[in-house]
Amino acid sequence: MAAPEEQDLSQEQTEKLLQFQDLTGIESMEQCRLALEQHNWNMEAAVQDRLNEQEGVPSVFNPPPSRPLQGLLGWGYYLIMLPFRFTYYTILDIFRFALRFIRPDPRSRVTDPVGDIVSFMHSFEEKYGRAHPVFYQGTYSQALNDAKRELRFLLVYLHGDDHQDSDEFCRNTLCAPEVVSLINSRMLFWACSTNKPEGYRVSQALRENTYPFLAMIMLKDRRMTVVGRLEGLIQPDDLINQLTFIMDANQTYLVSERLERSVRREERNQTQVLRQQQDEAYLASLRADQEKERKKREERERKRRKEEEVQQQKLAEEKRRQNLQEEKERKLECLPPEPSPDDPESVKIIFKLPNDTRVERRFHFSQSLTVIHDFLFSLKESPEKFQIEANFPRRVLPCVPSEEWPTPPTLQEAGLGHTEVLFVQDLTDE
Repeated sequence: MAAPEEQDLSQEQTEKLLQFQDLTGIESMEQCRLALEQHNWNMEAAVQDRLNEQEGVPSVFNPPPSRPLQGLLGWGYYLIMLPFRFTYYTILDIFRFALRFIRPDPRSRVTDPVGDIVSFMHSFEEKYGRAHPVFYQGTYSQALNDAKRELRFLLVYLHGDDHQDSDEFCRNTLCAPEVVSLINSRMLFWACSTNKPEGYRVSQALRENTYPFLAMIMLKDRRMTVVGRLEGLIQPDDLINQLTFIMDANQTYLVSERLERSVRREERNQTQVLRQQQDEAYLASLRADQEKERKKREERERKRRKEEEVQQQKLAEEKRRQNLQEEKERKLECLPPEPSPDDPESVKIIFKLPNDTRVERRFHFSQSLTVIHDFLFSLKESPEKFQIEANFPRRVLPCVPSEEWPTPPTLQEAGLGHTEVLFVQDLTDE
């Protein structure tokens, strides 16, 4: 979208505005518009007035102060001639505007500026040979930008194909070895024929009076400025002297700009170093925070796993105890009835448990020692794992199946008497 101050402009005026900014290097679009409006949108006059102002020539809109009498006479003459001048220039502008539609200059439409430059370079070399200053192979705007960026002088040559002095200047002056050496070593060189649209466009901006025409342009006060104009036939030595004089007279501007750029570059470097240090400090702090957070997460995860393990252990222990209790109950339910005291085949056994508790029960001689083990296992006071020992003789009773005793013996086969005292040995921790 166009800027607010450009919304009321026609397409032709917008094109002129952009072209004027490109040729003069003025950054403010509003300033460009005011300059064109002061010249009734006559771009050639506006550009010429701008270049004259940069070269120190007073602008037509800023006349130099005069003495009182001369000023009074001048103002009187100006007021008398103002209606005639206004009518003349208005009619002239209308005539020029109409002429553009009836018979437009084909050079006014720039369609291939680089092609214009290359075409001129080839025709120049065909006519004058390859011993010439190095041509800048780009548009005039690109040459201005490169000279500005590189802080170099830009020498512009506009070639008048039909002028009587152009051939002699190119052959004897521009292609002279000492001139070629000076231009190639100390400046950029841009050239084009005014018969080419790109050359014609630049000629409308620089407003040359005759040919050969040279303009020295450089960055001055932060804008590209014409600091020297050379017109007419000139000999090699004179050209070298005048170009050297122009460069020497304006070298301080480039030196000052280089110094400013160096200072700005140093400031940017320092800012960059400071920003890098700040970024590194931030990243170090961020990494430290991330490491702390990682350790916190690991600690939380470790605690969580520990709690889960404890919980699982509790659940497993609870399950084991539940299974153990169920097994005890099952064993208790499966025990055969206790024989009566008057049964001659009964055996009275007194068990001494690890917690010094005594338990008494009767069994039948024909019952397996496994019954004794199941009875003790079903008791709440008995350990989970145990063995049963007899004292006389001291031995461990094979109450559970083993390799030696796949089928545990009966109480009678184990040699137990009618009354026995057996000891329960706790094996839970073994």
